Order: sequence, then C-alpha cells, then structure tokens
Amino acid sequence: MDYEIIVVGGGHAGCEAAVASSRKGHKTLLITGNINNIATMPCNPSIGGSAKGIIVREIDALGGVMGEVADKALLQMKMLNYAKGPAVKSLRAQADKITYPKEMLKVLRNEKNLTIKEGMVENLIVIDNTVKGIILENGENITSNIVILTTGTYLKSDILIGNTRTRSGPHEEKPSLHLSDNLKKYGFNILRLKTGTPPRIEKSTIDFSKTKKEEGDKQYYTFSHTNKPTYDINNQEPCYLIYTTDETKKIITDNLSKSSMYGGLDDITGVGPRYCPSIEDKIVRFSDKEKHQLFLEPESKYYDDIYIQGFSTSMPRNIQEQMVHSLPGLEHAKILKYAYAIEYDAIYPTQVKPSLETKILKNLFTAGQINGTSGYEEAACQGLIAGINASLKLEGKEPLILKRSEAYIGVLIDDLVTKGTKEPYRMLTSRAEYRLLLRHDNSDLRLREYGHQIGLINGEKYEKFLQKKKAILKLTEELKNIKITVDTEKNRRTITVYEYLKNPNSNLQQIIKDFKLNLNYPQEIVDEVEIQIKYEGYIKKVEREAEKTLKNEEKQIPENIDYDKVPNLASEARQKLKEVRPISIGQALRISGVNPSDISILLVYLKRKYNE
Repeated sequence: MDYEIIVVGGGHAGCEAAVASSRKGHKTLLITGNINNIATMPCNPSIGGSAKGIIVREIDALGGVMGEVADKALLQMKMLNYAKGPAVKSLRAQADKITYPKEMLKVLRNEKNLTIKEGMVENLIVIDNTVKGIILENGENITSNIVILTTGTYLKSDILIGNTRTRSGPHEEKPSLHLSDNLKKYGFNILRLKTGTPPRIEKSTIDFSKTKKEEGDKQYYTFSHTNKPTYDINNQEPCYLIYTTDETKKIITDNLSKSSMYGGLDDITGVGPRYCPSIEDKIVRFSDKEKHQLFLEPESKYYDDIYIQGFSTSMPRNIQEQMVHSLPGLEHAKILKYAYAIEYDAIYPTQVKPSLETKILKNLFTAGQINGTSGYEEAACQGLIAGINASLKLEGKEPLILKRSEAYIGVLIDDLVTKGTKEPYRMLTSRAEYRLLLRHDNSDLRLREYGHQIGLINGEKYEKFLQKKKAILKLTEELKNIKITVDTEKNRRTITVYEYLKNPNSNLQQIIKDFKLNLNYPQEIVDEVEIQIKYEGYIKKVEREAEKTLKNEEKQIPENIDYDKVPNLASEARQKLKEVRPISIGQALRISGVNPSDISILLVYLKRKYNE
C-alpha cells in the first residue's frame, strides 16, 4: 500500500481527520484540489456560536486542532448566552480569513506522517466491496488501507445566481464531476443539498453612524483547554448590528421570481438549511415580521471586506445592488463579491455507521458536508472522529462512539446516522436532551480521558488535565469544611460554604473576597466548582435519566441480524431497521417510525435467537 489512510478534501473535516491519523502514527495522505484553499472559510468568518462553540471545545478536549488554530486567528471573542446559564453558554470567535487557514496549514506541514498532494479524485479502488485506494482524474492510482471522504460542497457543485447556473465549487474552483456518480454506482443513495452566502461589502463605503457597534467581551477566553489567550482584549475588531427595512422587504418580494430558489431556475432539487435560511426564505416564511437583524462583520485585518451575516441570497446581481442599498448605512455601499447559492451532492447519512465508516463499502469513512451537515464545526468534529476511528480500525481496536450524554459530537453523529437528514444539518442546543451535562466548562472533564486513551492527549496537556481534576476535588472538599456566618431574613446562622452556594444568588468569588478566605485557585477551577455545587440537584437528575437510557445502549444488536426473519414487526419499522441497522436497542428506539411495540417484539426475538 502507498498509504495507510487517504483523506480526500482539505476543508475543516479533512484537516482534523488527517492530523488525527498522522498523530496516531499512520502514514497519511491528504489530497485536495488546491493547497491554497485548505481550511478556508467560504461562508461565515467565524468559529463557534451557540452549541457550535461547545463542539470546538470538545474537539480540543479529544486532541483535535480547530480550537487551537481559532485561538491564533481571533478578531473578536464573545461568550454567547452568558446570562442564560451554564447549559447554553457557548464561545463565538470572529476569525481572520487569512490567518486561520495559514495557521492550519502550518499544523499540517509539521506532521511527520502526513503528505499533502494536489489532485482531483474521480473514483475509488474497490475490491470485494472493500476500498483499497483512490483514482485521480489523470488516471493515477494511489492505494491505501482506508479512505476518508471529506469532499465538502465540491461534489457536482453548481453556483446559482438569478437564472444562471455555473458548474463550480466555492472560490470558483473546479468541482468533483464524477465521484458522486461513482458512489451511486457502488450503491449509495445521493442527496442534493444547497446552501448560500451573502455579499461582501467594501468597508470604506459604509456609514457606520447608522449602525449599532458590537464589541468583543472584556474577559479573556480560549477554545483551547491548554493554551493561554494571545489576543489583545482591548484591541478587538468590532461588529455592527443593523436591520432590514420596508424597502428591503419590498425589493425582495417584488423580485422573488428572479431568485434562483424562487423561480429563477426551475431545475433546483437541493434542499436548503432551515436554520440558516436565505433572506428570501426569511421574508417569505416570516412575512409578518417587520424587520430582520443583520450583522456587519470584518473578514480579516489584512483586507477591508465586510460580511453581511444573515443576508444570504441567490438574487441576480442588479437586484442584490438594490437590496444592499436599502439597508441602513449601506445606501452607497460598494459590493466587492456578490452573494450566491451553491447546490451539491451528499450521501444519505443513514448509510453510515456511528463510527463514520460506511455500510456500503468497507474501509470507506465519510465526514462533514458529504454526510449532510452544515458548518465548519460540524464538519471538523466528524473529521476528527473519522480520523480516530480509521486509525483504531487499522490497529484492530474498537471504534470511539460518543454517547448523547457525553458530547454534542455524540448527539450530532447519532442524529445523522439514526434519523438521517433531508436538509443541511446544523447543531442546536435544543437537539441535546442532556445539555446540562454537555457544557462549555466541562468539555475536558467529559472527553479528555478519551483523548488520552486514543493517544492524542499526552505530556503537558494530560498532566494539566489531571492537575485540574485534583484542584476541583480539593476545592470542593475545602468548601464542605469552611463555615461562614450569614444573615438570613429570619436570623444569623453558620453554614458551610458548600451549602450556602446552593443559594441561586450566591457567588463563590464574592464569598472568597467578602470572608477573606485563603483559597487561591485559578478562576476556571472556582467557576467549575461553583457550577457543580449550584446545579448539583439538576445535574444528578439528568445523570439518572441518562443512566436509564444507557441500559438500552448496552443492549447490542448483532450486525448480521436479518430483520425479515423477525416476526410481527410493523412494515415501516422493518424497513427503517433494515435501512439504519442500529447497533443497540437505544439507537433503534430513536429511529423515526420504530414504535415501542416494535422494540418489544425485537427484544423477544433477540432473546430467543441470540440469547441476548
């Protein structure tokens, strides 16, 4: 074999997969259409956001690189949902579009087991339903034990503007023309999806006096659990808030038929993202809403392009001019890059196992937008898991499959492979039933040990983690023994700090200061202990719920089960079980169309047939 693992695609999924497998000691090839487009951000110039920021922390906890790279490319950092409590707090960084890919390329080039090559993959080498490598468009064959496809939006992609369709990937790059057709020949069901991006505006042509300035937080944060902040807290790039106007709404409504999505093109089959819709979608779906908020965001400190977040469109260029000029402060704005929609092929993710190996072809893994997701963070976490599990398969070890109660990554992958998707999937806090357990602050406590067991977290990173765990336990014990005298509505009483912290209005840092307690701990330790104590009752309740579910996850379903031989199953349940092929009763319960009565029948069959 030329390589042990080949990663196809140099986007956020491909970078994580390639780094993980190479750091695991496997000879890895990353093949991409253009090295200069590795880890680029063709859409929103940000990393993180609601729920997504927690995914980035989880990637870092497992030994991935997105968080560390994002920390080196900050223009602005914010903690979202701070006032809503620890369950939904999440970091969002305005990232520099020049710095981020540059720093990621540095990481890739420093990996001793990793080779980077430019090329377009046209087909796979397949022998006995097992992938043995790739075939490039120039006819070159490159062999490997495992292939990971992270092709992003490049599979038969079309750029859509008004009534024009151009076969192209982002950045006007050449798309992959034949790979998805060949995947179809191997038996994959192909899904057509679409997404979009807004116009970019020349900064000097915007009247910022008509906007509301949005500054970064005045507290240091990092995605990385190990590295210290390197940005200047007092010199962050601001963003600006504006709203659409009545004129904007009228222009869009009057010209809907010219939008690619609303009549400009009649051959569109792709389904767009529900949770990141175009401005046309917003105007149509929320017609009763007077205005929609937009953010003017800087793309880089090296050039002056401003990104209009929330203003994705596929209108013709002349209509885009009218739309932009209808916005406050942008009456005389110059458009540097016009907005467009992109339509592309993906695979139905129910054809993928929880390990991210496909069910159709052995030793073929898929990650990122090819699995139907939307977003850099969703792609990166899948790439990391695919890289880890491809490596573990080579090593003859069991795959890493994170539970829904352990990580947002676990929720995302389980949703994809169990429920599938018909639109670009975006992670939301509401998708996680155990989100109180899946917090920003405890991502390393949840996942660092896995990273160490896999071999991606070692040395100083692991030692720092162990020290953090010890400090949390030590401070918790101290608070159980330190007593303070406090005034209540009825009387004065003496109480342990541990008990007093259960009062929702208490604050540990303030208690330490007011009572001059000799407790010298880093802020992250103080914050973590306070959350664990304050929310102890709620956390235990959710943990009990998760433990009940865990019993069903432990009831494994044999991989070779023949569902046609299970008597009395409802026809829809039989069809869905055959499609998804769940690995456990827990996963089977989450399949749409499989009812509790079907599960009871399945359990009886498993006991009789396999003594399960």
